[in-house]
Amino acid sequence: MSCQSPAMPNCRCRMHGGKSPGAPKGNTYALKHGRFTAEAVQNRRMLSAMVKEMKALAELIT
Repeated sequence: MSCQSPAMPNCRCRMHGGKSPGAPKGNTYALKHGRFTAEAVQNRRMLSAMVKEMKALAELIT
């Protein structure tokens, strides 16, 4: 059974909300930061490649 309360001027139920527009434009909560930025991922991949190369060189020397 639907709510019997009248809707507010913005077409939402005054008690249950509803008809949500979703996240606001320019949502700053969705920005990536820290460990998972493209720059951080690229740095980790480059460092991993350098370590592999150093291990391969160490194997050639020994």
